[in-house]
Amino acid sequence: MPTDTRVAPARPGLARRASTRLRDLSPGIRLALAASVVVALIALYLFTDIPGSLDYALKVRGRTVLAMLAVAAAIGASTVVFQTITANRILTPGIMGFDALYLLIQTIVVFAFGSLTLATADPTLMWLVGIVVMTGFAVLLFRWLFAGRRRSIHLMLLVGIVFGVFFRSVTQWLQRMIDPAEFAVLQDAFFASFTRPDPQLLTFSLVIIGAALAVLVPLHARLDVLTLGAPAAIGLGLRHRATVSLLFAIVAVLVAASTALVGPTLFLGLIAANLGYALSGSFRHRHTLPMAVLVGLVCLVGGQLVLERVFALQTTLSVVIEFAGGILFLFLVLRKGAR
Repeated sequence: MPTDTRVAPARPGLARRASTRLRDLSPGIRLALAASVVVALIALYLFTDIPGSLDYALKVRGRTVLAMLAVAAAIGASTVVFQTITANRILTPGIMGFDALYLLIQTIVVFAFGSLTLATADPTLMWLVGIVVMTGFAVLLFRWLFAGRRRSIHLMLLVGIVFGVFFRSVTQWLQRMIDPAEFAVLQDAFFASFTRPDPQLLTFSLVIIGAALAVLVPLHARLDVLTLGAPAAIGLGLRHRATVSLLFAIVAVLVAASTALVGPTLFLGLIAANLGYALSGSFRHRHTLPMAVLVGLVCLVGGQLVLERVFALQTTLSVVIEFAGGILFLFLVLRKGAR
């Protein structure tokens, strides 16, 4: 009597099935899941491990969450837009020297007027000076390079890198001549601080970032066209130069407002943007932009939650983000080189 010797096909493993199901999810569902994770992390951060008054804890932690929301929205969105303009997923707006210019401003204040002036200066005035100088630098650089005949965006990147190196060199030169005690005060400006932001500055920053995002969101279809390249975008009727000019101005405002509020965040945008691309499951900016913002919030709120509850604030959140971002940067560079 014949017997059936056929072997039943092996069933896919649990990890493979989970990966397949995740790939099958629509971008909308992915955004909803990411938003749910953000809400859960915010709830854990706000309502757990409260040693004293609940009202006071919610007031202090609420400001921290709003600052993280402002930074995640500004850095995440600006990095995605900047990478679309430059057609490069490794570059971030920090390559234009925004962080270096911010540190140079702080260093000049301490060098010229002393650390006491930096510590006692009106926070609103310092915030306004930072935004005006950084935004003005970016806009003037763009207009200088693109005025008159058409020029390449890569030339602007090269000039931005040169200016960044120049700003860092001047900053280091001035720091060597500053008194060591005053330099210790200046060091606080080198790292981003998300805890206990100034309420007035936080309000101003949220307004500016919200206004910039309100202008950016309706442009998501133009950003999709820009991903095809300048020749194809122009052939489809897009006013390439005007669109890029507007987008670059928005990026400058977002980065300047975020940096002036909490300080430099070099690699946060790289993490948020690249994980946003991977998790959104879409190339359309109506999905990648909000996903990058949500990933930025997960990094900031989740990181602060772990640092406070697990590691008892043995280090700062910005140091951890820069370390993780540096590893991701090396991975992206090596993978791109391998290809």
